[in-house]
Amino acid sequence: MKEVIKLENVKKIYYSEGVQTKALDGISFSIKEGEKVSIVGPSGSGKSTLMHILGLLDKPTSGKIYIEGKDPSILNDDELTYLRGKKIGFVFQNFNLTPSLTAIENVMLPLMFYNVDYKKRYEKAKSLLEKVDLGDRLDYYPSQLSGGGKQRVAIARALINDPSIILADEPTGDLDTKTGHEVLEIFDKLNHEGKTLVIVTHDPSIAKKSPRIIGILDGKIEFDKTQKKR
Repeated sequence: MKEVIKLENVKKIYYSEGVQTKALDGISFSIKEGEKVSIVGPSGSGKSTLMHILGLLDKPTSGKIYIEGKDPSILNDDELTYLRGKKIGFVFQNFNLTPSLTAIENVMLPLMFYNVDYKKRYEKAKSLLEKVDLGDRLDYYPSQLSGGGKQRVAIARALINDPSIILADEPTGDLDTKTGHEVLEIFDKLNHEGKTLVIVTHDPSIAKKSPRIIGILDGKIEFDKTQKKR
């Protein structure tokens, strides 16, 4: 299988009032097409910084990242936005939905930037909301949905451009145990359909559901292990 994500000696340093903080200190690994990987670590370990770099939301101070063989550092802003929008779907802990838009409008939103006509946007968004069992909530606003409902909308939105990679940052952090389990089942289904899935979590019980776990501590890889199939 081909590599869809590759990091080579990635470092990220933040500077504040003359003080230097190493958030990432020489991270190297690759993720193959169709893998499901959990990235774990305590608060302050660097895992959120790593997620932002994986998602091309931030740039490393040094080192290289490749997405499906492409080097984002040589792209202009428009090319980078296009690569990120087409190849990567994001799911966040706090959902990041627009309160003034309905569920289907939130899901349709990313397609507006690619000049897709309204009817096609609507039909695709409707199909994705049905896929996550929200076909009867198309016109609900985020305030009318439960936490699980909001996260399902966020997952549908992440899928709207048919990305090959899904990045999920603490996707069950604001959900109760039962709802969190249901959301993880959706991710499992997407992975079985061929999506490459990367989940950042501090919860060992979530991480152990992934065949591969990468542990981050103090900005470095503490371990990278593959679990036996159950």
